[in-house]
Amino acid sequence: MEQVNRSAILAGSFSEATIPRVNLHRLILFTDSSVERWATEARVLRWLTLLWLCLGLAMLFSASYPVAYATEGDGLYYLKRQLLWAVLGLAGFNLIVHLPLRYVLRASGFCVVICLGLLVATNIPGLGQSINGASRWLSLGPVPIQPSELIKPFLVLQSALVFGRWERLSWLRRLLWIGTFAAVLLGILLQPNLSTTALCGILLWLVALAADLPATYLGGTAALGVLVACISIGAREYQRRRVLSFMNPWADPQGDGYQLIQSLLAVGSGGLWGTGFGLSQQKHFYLPIQYTDFIFAVYAEEFGLIGGLVLLLLLATYATLALRVALKCKDPVHRLVAIGIGVLLVGQSLLNIGVATGALPTTGLPLPMFSYGGNSLLSSLFSAGLLVRVARESSGAQVINLGQQPENLVGLPQRADRPSPSVQPLRPRSRRGPTRPQRRVLR
Repeated sequence: MEQVNRSAILAGSFSEATIPRVNLHRLILFTDSSVERWATEARVLRWLTLLWLCLGLAMLFSASYPVAYATEGDGLYYLKRQLLWAVLGLAGFNLIVHLPLRYVLRASGFCVVICLGLLVATNIPGLGQSINGASRWLSLGPVPIQPSELIKPFLVLQSALVFGRWERLSWLRRLLWIGTFAAVLLGILLQPNLSTTALCGILLWLVALAADLPATYLGGTAALGVLVACISIGAREYQRRRVLSFMNPWADPQGDGYQLIQSLLAVGSGGLWGTGFGLSQQKHFYLPIQYTDFIFAVYAEEFGLIGGLVLLLLLATYATLALRVALKCKDPVHRLVAIGIGVLLVGQSLLNIGVATGALPTTGLPLPMFSYGGNSLLSSLFSAGLLVRVARESSGAQVINLGQQPENLVGLPQRADRPSPSVQPLRPRSRRGPTRPQRRVLR
């Protein structure tokens, strides 16, 4: 391989096309000029994600201000930390949007294995950080890491890769990945974290259902999942109390039912139009953990029934676009990724809203883009970026003006004498048939 001389480059003897360039402006959210050439679904999903994030940051400011001021002496304490995670997450979002999905799919299996190792580490005494009786975090200096949140998008990617190519996989590879998925669910369950285990299990099951796996497999795994959930609830007293308090929270209004009752009071106090932004009363030390798992209750109190319907409309629009993207995909793996990401973001949001409104037992699932937590925000923005990327690739070939170079995000060298892949030169067709090789006659 030839080595490029630095002086030759400075002298201009090499063409610019041979020098790698990195288009950093495309990694910045509001300086990305390529958005205009995206498919309609990709553009709408991008703006919906930004709207969802901005609305969540505004609600985090309102819900966390009283407790942050009382405990940290700074009402903006939680908002500042969340903004740092949001900047990091948006940079990753823009990177994923411009990165071909095949590269992410290649790395998904390795990332699942790494997160599985981190899940195992949370259950090792001395490594896992226990909060409220659950060991779900690892401390990387001042940064807490929650593997059960970070693994969610990689579960979607790897399950889409496995179930989308199920018929082409050997039985050994099938059993290997089914065992890996089961180990992930078991690792989350042992933290203990039944709600996240149930969410990930349902997510894997729905991706398998969309991949049209045999009904015997789906029915057997569903029955096994229900059995494991019943055993876990029966073996752990606090989970059993949660289920009983959900059925009748007023039986113990100062104990197990206190959290749900305060959430219902907040939702009911909102009325039709709400009390107004920042004017919630329940967030003033009545509603526990009002800036994480029960942030929707504060939102419903401040924006009322109309605000709740607007949020549900946003989720419905997001789910519709995800389904539309999935239907346009020609690659079955890409289709399953779109379905899985839609189920992850919209389904988790509906589960959180169901808990806050008393429709489901109390769980520890955060509301995507709303709840405080850097790991959850990174996972949500990464997932949203994957959906936008699938929407871009499902639209087929992008329209490029004549003479315009195709998108080159990572700065891969392109030869100047090679025509653009978007415009292929026309070659004249010969009217004569294929010529036969001439024989050389020796005399």
